[in-house]
Amino acid sequence: MGSVKDVGGQPPKYKDEEELQNKIDSYFKSLVISTDESGNEMCKPATICGLAYHLGFESRQSIYDYKKNDRYSYAIKRALLFIESLYEEGLQGRSPAGCIFALKNRGWTDKQELDHNFKNTPKFIIELASDEE
Repeated sequence: MGSVKDVGGQPPKYKDEEELQNKIDSYFKSLVISTDESGNEMCKPATICGLAYHLGFESRQSIYDYKKNDRYSYAIKRALLFIESLYEEGLQGRSPAGCIFALKNRGWTDKQELDHNFKNTPKFIIELASDEE
C-alpha cells in the first residue's frame, strides 16, 4: 500500500490499515444481537453513520476522507461495499424505500431507456371502402 502524507488537521486515528480493519470487523460483529438454534444470526442493520461512530469519527465525512488516503482506502472501500450490498439485499423486502434512498445517496440511479428508433416501425395501410360497391 502506498503512503500519503497527511496534510493539516488531526493526525490519523489509526496507525495502519490493519488496525482500522480490526475496528471495522468489530463494528460488523457488534451488530449481531442473537443467534437462533439453527445458527442464524439476528442483526441490527449496518449503516455508514454507525460505522463512522464505531470508528470514533465525528462525522461520516471522516469515512470518505479516510477512503481518499492510500493507507486506509482498501479497508474503507470494502466496508462501504459490504454496507451497500446489505442495502441492495433490502430491495427484495416488503418496503424497500429506505434502501432505495440509501442506494441513490451512494450514486445509484433509476433509469428508463426508451428506444426512439422508428426505422422498423410497422406500416399500417388503411383502406376506406364505400357503400356503393
